[in-house]
Order: sequence, then structure tokens, then C-alpha cells
Amino acid sequence: MNEVNLKENEGTAQRPNYTFALIVVFIVCFLIGFITTMNNSMITFCSKAFNLTAQQGQYVNTAFYGAYLLSIPFAMLMSKIGYKATLILGLLVAGIGFIINAAGLNYIIGINADQATVYSVFLSSMCLVACGVVMLQNVANPYVMVLGSPEKGAFRMTLSQALNSVATTLAPLFITYVIIRGQAPKPEAVPGPFAGLGIFTLLICITLVFLKLPKIDEGEQAEEAGKAHQYKSSVFKYPHVWLGALGIFMYMGVEIGVPSMLPYKFRDLLGENVDYTSIATSYLAFYWGGMMVGRFVGAGILAKFEPRKLLSSCLVLGALCILLSVILPGYAGIYAMIAAGLFHSVMWPLIFNLGLQELGPHTKAATGVINTGVIGAAILMPLLGKLVDATSVVIASCCLFVFYAYILWFCNFGSKIGLSDK
Repeated sequence: MNEVNLKENEGTAQRPNYTFALIVVFIVCFLIGFITTMNNSMITFCSKAFNLTAQQGQYVNTAFYGAYLLSIPFAMLMSKIGYKATLILGLLVAGIGFIINAAGLNYIIGINADQATVYSVFLSSMCLVACGVVMLQNVANPYVMVLGSPEKGAFRMTLSQALNSVATTLAPLFITYVIIRGQAPKPEAVPGPFAGLGIFTLLICITLVFLKLPKIDEGEQAEEAGKAHQYKSSVFKYPHVWLGALGIFMYMGVEIGVPSMLPYKFRDLLGENVDYTSIATSYLAFYWGGMMVGRFVGAGILAKFEPRKLLSSCLVLGALCILLSVILPGYAGIYAMIAAGLFHSVMWPLIFNLGLQELGPHTKAATGVINTGVIGAAILMPLLGKLVDATSVVIASCCLFVFYAYILWFCNFGSKIGLSDK
């Protein structure tokens, strides 16, 4: 069904009602969060099932987040086919990726292939799933930004991420109780649940085909606001966009760094001979749960407080939690690391919002540029894993302070570069 172009009628001050469209995008945000966190939560499972080193286990992140290299091409595609078509295509690709994962693992396990081959099939198919997620991510962020007044953009972005966090809290529990189920991690446990996820994703895709969504033209919105002449000729001329992409790159080291390091802290605490897989995976729910609570609270706080001040405060408090996790012994250090999730909660939407400021018709293209920063998880996590193998989880955790420092600079200085010179 064709998209409906919603515009204000001439001579009226009434804004279009975007409530239904926002609900659809929020559902997509939920699915993005579930798939992304489920993938990261598979690291401990894969490490045990395939007898991997810390660095090899982090290739789960590399395979998934490496797909974000395609963010800019996918954003260009979105500019041509629109938001709705990109949503449908993203859901289709992700659903097919899950089905291929399930079918491929069933086949490769059935012919008694070696563990390295089975692991390669798993990583390859998850990369395909990630390509679909990248398309969905490209749609969700700018769509939330433009579905309403610009001054409430950070609020809508934070609320969408709060709903995303509900999914990220449930995903580790899905791994613990649906895939692991109290048993020793084995590749044979993956195909069934993944086939179910594929079917569910494809059903959402089919449903979306028959729904009407508003068609938003950022250029027209800017022209109606009398600002069209102020924009530069290309998104690549806005320094704050590129610096925002680097901000997301560093943020991924923080957000994914904590759940990636947490299992190794359990390993050091409980010992190599103890099966810490289920324990570590279940504790990830507390980290993502903290992010969920923080985003709901943050959405309320943003209604009254300036985004830069909130982001700066959360960066300082998050870094303090990591510092405590390094110096405190036993479970106290683990709880301190988990508590960082509460302050990580609002960082993604606020960084993204700062990178998308005052772009008008360049919003779609800028989303692709900024989303490319997500490859930080693909690059930084194996490096942290290598540090764990070569030194200790304490040394690897200290790298997070570098990431915090850059984001703090971007928040207060980098995000303002180029905005005053259109």
C-alpha cells in the first residue's frame, strides 16, 4: 500500500498526528534492541560451545557490528526508496538471515563438520541478520527525529531507546532460558529458537506491507520553516556529523564493552573449572535492565533539563562505576560494572541527537554517516578480548575511560563545531 504524504493544510496551525507512525517505529526499536543484545549475549555461549579464546569469542561482535560499514550505502538507498520500503526490506533481510542461520547450522551439524566450520556458518548468517538491522537502525533514528517538533526530538529519541531497552533486558533471559536451558552450551541448541525468531520477523514484515505510514520530506519541512536557504550543499560539510559518528564509535566501546567484559569477571571470580555461562548471561539482564530504567527516567528528565548537561553527568557517573568495578573485589566489582548501565542508558540517543542537529534535508544521509560509528563494537571488542587474553580483564576495562573522555569532549565542544557556520 502506498505511503500517505501527511502535510499541514494551508491556513491552519494544526500539526499532523504522527502517533501511529511512532508506535510502528517503537516496535521496530524493540526488535532492533532484542536482536542486537541477543547477539552480544551469545558470546559466552559460543565461547563454551566452540572452546574459544576471549578474542575469538568477540568475533560474534565483529560479524554483527561489522555490517554497519554499510550504513552509508543503506542510507543512500533509503533516500531513494523511502522510510517504509527500507523498513520492509530490513525486516525481510533480518528474517531471512535467521532462517538461513537455523537451516545452515542444522545442515552443517548433520554432516559432522568441525567446530570451526560451524562457528563460521553462525557468524556469516548473523552478519546477514545484522545487515537487516542496519537498515532498520537507519530508519528508526531519523524517523523518530522528524515525527514531531524538533525541540522534542531528544525526548522522542530517548523514549524510543527506553522501549528498545525493554527488549535488551529480555534478550539475555531468552538466551538463558530458551537456548541454554540449564544445559552445557552446544551448537545444536541454536537452530530451533533462531527459526522461531526468523518467522516472527517475517510476519512483522508482511504486516507492515499493508500498513499506511506517513511520508516525511525533511526538505519540505525546512522550507516551510523558512530555513531551506541556510543548509550547506552536502552533509559531508558538517563536522559535527563526522565527530558524532566517532562519538557513536566510542560509545559502542562503552555500551558493549561492559557486557563483553562481565563474563570474564565471573570467570576470574568463580574459576575456569566452574560453568559460569548461565550465571554470567543471566546477570547481563541486570545491566540491560539498568539501561531500560535509565532511559525511561531520562525521557522524563529531558522534558525539563538540557541534553548536554544530562549527557555530561551520565558520562562522569558511568566512568565512576567502571573505576569502582576495577578497584572493588568480588561481587562488589561486578555490581559496580552492572550499575554503569543505568548511566549508559541515555548516551546513544543524546549523542545521536547532537550529531543530527540542524541538518534538514541532509538528515537521512547523516544517519548513515553516524550509524557507521557502530562498527566500533566490531573493532574495539576483539581488541579488548585480546587484552584480556594477554593481560587481564582489569586492564581491558580501563580502556573504557578513553571512550568516556572523547564522548565528553564531543558533548560539550565537538557537537557545536560547524553549526554556527552554515
